[in-house]
Amino acid sequence: MRAVKAVSVLDMLSSCEICPLRCRVNRLAGQAGGCRVTGPNVLVASAQLHYWEEPCISGTRGSGTVFFGSCNLRCVFCQNYEISQVRTGRELTPSQLSRVFLRLQEAGAHNVNLVSPTHFLPQVVLALRQARSEGLTIPVVYNSNAYELPSALRHLEGLVDVYLPDLKYASEGPHAPARRYSRAPGYFAAATAAILEMYRQVGAPEFDREGLIRRGLIIRHLVLPGLLDETKAVLKWIAEKLPRTVHVSLMAQYVPVYRAFRFPEINRTLTSAEYEEALNYFDSLGLENGYRQELGAADESFIPPFDVSLA
Repeated sequence: MRAVKAVSVLDMLSSCEICPLRCRVNRLAGQAGGCRVTGPNVLVASAQLHYWEEPCISGTRGSGTVFFGSCNLRCVFCQNYEISQVRTGRELTPSQLSRVFLRLQEAGAHNVNLVSPTHFLPQVVLALRQARSEGLTIPVVYNSNAYELPSALRHLEGLVDVYLPDLKYASEGPHAPARRYSRAPGYFAAATAAILEMYRQVGAPEFDREGLIRRGLIIRHLVLPGLLDETKAVLKWIAEKLPRTVHVSLMAQYVPVYRAFRFPEINRTLTSAEYEEALNYFDSLGLENGYRQELGAADESFIPPFDVSLA
């Protein structure tokens, strides 16, 4: 009988179509696509207990947050631009990454929170499989920009407990905000398909006695200055395509950092009137569950330091 060659999820990197950019480069052979990363390992820019997520994620002991280096988007206003817009971080094998997850659990984290993991999805799959087999029991949160492919996300089924996508924009076209600010063609179609797949996998949020999320989908949306039409279209899609009980985190924390100064229309923080209008529209749609922020959250002091000491 002829032997059948074992196929690893890392083979996805040999002609990379992990995200909607579909670069088809051989990352294992050193070719870089839109995310600018190559090879079989991951880049971890920070691994720490983080206390500034939604209350059901941070809890009292903190979320075990792992920030990955680089990104498949080019957001001109990215608060984590120090790590997302350059190839930065400590290089770890999937096995080493699994040990980071276990150390965060030992440190008392309520969950393992994977921030911007899309471009390392195959390595994350391997790391989670190993960590689960070696005693990882706390929930795993997949915290992404939603610019994902359902076909790739299916590899995470049974490994991820909580999906936390940020649905950024709604309009399409050559001059749409998704292209102008994030270089993300076809963003809304891709992101909404991905979110529906996420919901299929984990469903509505389930909480423990302390109010901490154990499983489910929470959609984030960052309200951008002058772009309330985008916010309303995003919220309208959520209300029409998902149960009205879905949890939405409507964020007011936008700060014009990185290259936002090049775009005068977004080179400012939100006004209270803009955020109030977004909240009122949320209520008018009959959406029942969510999180709001104080405008004081729009402060660079809330951007975490990037320290890989736990790695």
